[in-house]
Amino acid sequence: MTEIFTVMKWPLIACLLLPGMLVYLGLHIVRREVIFVDLALAQVASLGACVSLLLGHEAGDPQTYLWSVGFTLIGAAIFAVTRMRNHARVPQEALIGITYVVAAAAGILLLSRTAEGNEELRRTLIGDVLLVSPKQVLKTFGIYLVIGAVHFVFRKKFMMISFEPQRAEAEGMAVRWWDFLFYALFGLVVTSFVQIGGVLLVFSYLIVPAVCANLLARRVAALLALGWGIATASGVAGLYAAYRFDLPTGAAIICVLGAALLLCGFAAVCSKKKAA
Repeated sequence: MTEIFTVMKWPLIACLLLPGMLVYLGLHIVRREVIFVDLALAQVASLGACVSLLLGHEAGDPQTYLWSVGFTLIGAAIFAVTRMRNHARVPQEALIGITYVVAAAAGILLLSRTAEGNEELRRTLIGDVLLVSPKQVLKTFGIYLVIGAVHFVFRKKFMMISFEPQRAEAEGMAVRWWDFLFYALFGLVVTSFVQIGGVLLVFSYLIVPAVCANLLARRVAALLALGWGIATASGVAGLYAAYRFDLPTGAAIICVLGAALLLCGFAAVCSKKKAA
């Protein structure tokens, strides 16, 4: 037991402290019905990192993080401007998918010009939670606290544009501006966690707990509680499975989250049968 805690101490702390913000934002993303926006923004952030690597910076350099943030803000502006425009002819999800594919292809092209391109591409996709450092965890948690404070102060605005967008427009809110702020903050969250867990784990933490919660509850407080509980339990179980069976950590957590979704779906079906 002492050995596993020594090896998994900071990965465990990361899985306890960081997914909470991802779950909260995931509820917004599911309600907005732009499920793949996190993948797109994560890939855009990775493209910024690829540019930085091509310019000679290291993956952990501050310049690389700033390049990622800069590209993320560009992506946030694109998604804010395109939301609810041309809805019947060109769904925003199509534009999000195009952004993801183009950013991924551009990243592959850039990394092909670097000496460690394949390794960087693998790290971007699946990350390596097992090698997370105390500095990474604490820095990311600090960023999440600041972003969480902004969301708390403007919670009514953010909730309205995600859960009641028509009402927000009817009341004269500057929806484009609030959308940009939402996506910019969302992009910072994604950019920070991609460096720890990779694109696939970010997507899983954002979407799976939120979907599980929506299957079982309706009130926002219940959604948050269920989502946080599922994310925490899945993270701990995934870390244990990775240690016990010598598995890739991120992939193990993702598979446990997938199993949790199946269990929640089964529980939701049973609940509906009982109600009927």
